[in-house]
Amino acid sequence: MEGIGQFVIRNPEMPPENLGDKFCRLDINMTVNGQRVDLEVQVCNEGDYPERVMYYWAREFSSSLLTGQGYSTLPRTIIISIIDFPLFECGEYHSFFQPLEVTRHTLLSDKMGFHFFELSKLPDDVRDDDMLLLWLSLFKAETEEELEKIREMEVPVMSQAINAYYTITASSEFREKERLRAKARHDEAQALYTARKERNIEIARNMKSDGEPIEKIVRYTGLTKEDVENL
Repeated sequence: MEGIGQFVIRNPEMPPENLGDKFCRLDINMTVNGQRVDLEVQVCNEGDYPERVMYYWAREFSSSLLTGQGYSTLPRTIIISIIDFPLFECGEYHSFFQPLEVTRHTLLSDKMGFHFFELSKLPDDVRDDDMLLLWLSLFKAETEEELEKIREMEVPVMSQAINAYYTITASSEFREKERLRAKARHDEAQALYTARKERNIEIARNMKSDGEPIEKIVRYTGLTKEDVENL
């Protein structure tokens, strides 16, 4: 396996765009041994994910060509996606794509590559010497029990990562961000509830003006009989 001689994170500060976001994405841009690597962590399937990944690749690949440089200087650009939803109809948790000729399977260029790791397809049992699966299991862990199960394997780098996680989550800054995130999610849910109720009230008004029976209005809008009578 090729060793890492150069490793640079090109976006070391990654604040969320706004606290109303669902915090289901993480994007880390790196330069590894002269290659551009974009690590995408996606929790929710918002649709069109393959197209989005290809857009990310095109953006990274094209932006690396400086004025006056030849196309041959374009670096190998790889997108790594760790996703917590099924994407492909296969049993394998890892899929790798490159541009190939459809009949002869000749590689057009190794400067384009897409790795997909589907967390929902990871095996239940992971060996302590399988570092890839250990790291993916760490991404998949949702409870402290799952983290402790990985820590009990006594793999030094995994223990260090888990300890770092606990240190960060125990900080006052992190707790304040979590409080603001929870408040933003609550405010969003409240706004949706209010908008939905106002819409149902408007529907009820229209149905009532059309002479629809109260029982039918209650059934269609979810409002109470008293709410409808008071309109």
